[in-house]
Amino acid sequence: MPSEHEKFWSHSSYAFVGHSAVKPFPKLSYGELKKQGKTVFAVDPSADRVAGDSAFRDLDSLPQKVEAVVLETPREETESWVRKAADAGAQSVWIHMGRETPEAVALARERGLEVLTGTCAVMYVKQGLSYHSIHKWIDQARGKY
Repeated sequence: MPSEHEKFWSHSSYAFVGHSAVKPFPKLSYGELKKQGKTVFAVDPSADRVAGDSAFRDLDSLPQKVEAVVLETPREETESWVRKAADAGAQSVWIHMGRETPEAVALARERGLEVLTGTCAVMYVKQGLSYHSIHKWIDQARGKY
């Protein structure tokens, strides 16, 4: 039976939100979902292009509504992006480990978003042997996957 973290990746459309001027964009998870044929959009207020694709400044600029939003923004921006995800009609939000705040998580729940935190997205989407797959195996052994 898939975990809640695994189920998150069954959506068909995603926005990956980063802020390249402050922290590298989450290119690994973005690229992996793109390879899997998912509809993915790069949202980055400080970049015109991400991984060769056009980047959007905000969620309102996307050409279509997305089901899920992955946040890998500076921690001080997380709550604001959760609000924007809810306003844009997303169903779910993944807050990358170390980016969550109690206020952002509470806001996501108040706004009716499925919210996932506390772990790295890459270990769920990258196939094959990698540094991230080692984390995956450790978390599975610990029952935390």
